[in-house]
Amino acid sequence: MELESRFSQEDIAAAVERVGGELSADYAGTTPLMVGILTGSFVFLADLVRAMSIEVEIDFIRARSYGAGTVSSGAVEITKDIEHDVTDRSVILVEDILDTGLTLDFVSDRVRAGHPAEVKTCSLLVREGATPPDYMGLWIPEGFVVGYGIDYAERFRGLPDIKSVPGT
Repeated sequence: MELESRFSQEDIAAAVERVGGELSADYAGTTPLMVGILTGSFVFLADLVRAMSIEVEIDFIRARSYGAGTVSSGAVEITKDIEHDVTDRSVILVEDILDTGLTLDFVSDRVRAGHPAEVKTCSLLVREGATPPDYMGLWIPEGFVVGYGIDYAERFRGLPDIKSVPGT
């Protein structure tokens, strides 16, 4: 499969630094709980935390709606839940790509049930036409992408840049 370059390592690093700076400024003097939505967000979350100048706590939730395909199944399944108590906490949900918004909406509702002080959303990539999250890195047009933690049937997560999968 021949992949086409979409965002370089430099493009990604600049977006991560910008978002990390925004979060650091907005949460200065606090310790928000950053919740990575697994599995695709793990690389972004790791780099994002290193780009921030404040202390944070980290947890993960695993939610999936794609399985092994390139189109959302339309149903979200939680396979690993948050372990931290979110009561009265500032929670920032970190996603790799915001496409339909189904997964992020589902996870947001689940976290809100724990009575946090607030829930904010952050995504590295946001599909053109999607409602933007509170913090975002880069707009992306239609088509399936891989790399920088994002997979296609569990392949290509380790690519240092983001590439398009032709024909999708």
